[in-house]
Amino acid sequence: MRIRRLSILLGLSALAAVASAGNGPYLLELGLQGGTMYYMGDAQRYIFTHPREVYGAQIRYKINRRWALQAKGQNGRIAFKYPVDGAGFKPKYTEQQILTNNILSLDVAAEYNFFRYGNDWGTGNIRPYTPYIFLGLGVSLYDGLERYGNVALYIPFGIGFKWNFAEHCGLILTWQHSMYFVDDLENVDDYNNIERLNGSNFLNCDRTGCFMFGLVFDFIEAKKVCRTCDW
Repeated sequence: MRIRRLSILLGLSALAAVASAGNGPYLLELGLQGGTMYYMGDAQRYIFTHPREVYGAQIRYKINRRWALQAKGQNGRIAFKYPVDGAGFKPKYTEQQILTNNILSLDVAAEYNFFRYGNDWGTGNIRPYTPYIFLGLGVSLYDGLERYGNVALYIPFGIGFKWNFAEHCGLILTWQHSMYFVDDLENVDDYNNIERLNGSNFLNCDRTGCFMFGLVFDFIEAKKVCRTCDW
């Protein structure tokens, strides 16, 4: 697994090396991300409780200095406590074990940069860093009777920070929260709809979140038309 990840990283580095030698701005961005993932639902009420690993890749199309579209795929796990006794959900139990479930996700989101952002920060009021917010739509495969046997839609939203520390390279830091349209991400029947609110209260659906750090590479230089356009 480590060799595979290293190969992907080296491939992205080679892509950045053969990209245009201009000074930007660039239209597309590829990147790798990794971090920690948590779950909130019937089995767990608080964020960052029993976090597990998550990793993925992204591609971002920069519409202009303020707006961008991002497609992201990631794989991770959620974790939560469950009674050791298999007789059913009994909150009075004190002896518990930690269960996990796998989630594979793909989402598309629109991003808004608070600053006019770019790697050609020597011109105008362009900055090599910016906080940003995003909102989108995604779909997940998660374990059911079979591995990744269930499907669910979700709404991803959150905040992040971008920093172009070199012409073709940048760093991103993201906190994403995802609202799901299902209430069984745990894949444990005892935790499915214990409040009897399925279909009547959207806020009772499961939620996940992730805190991720990533490295991105810019390529395909945008055509420069004039000094007063969006770029």
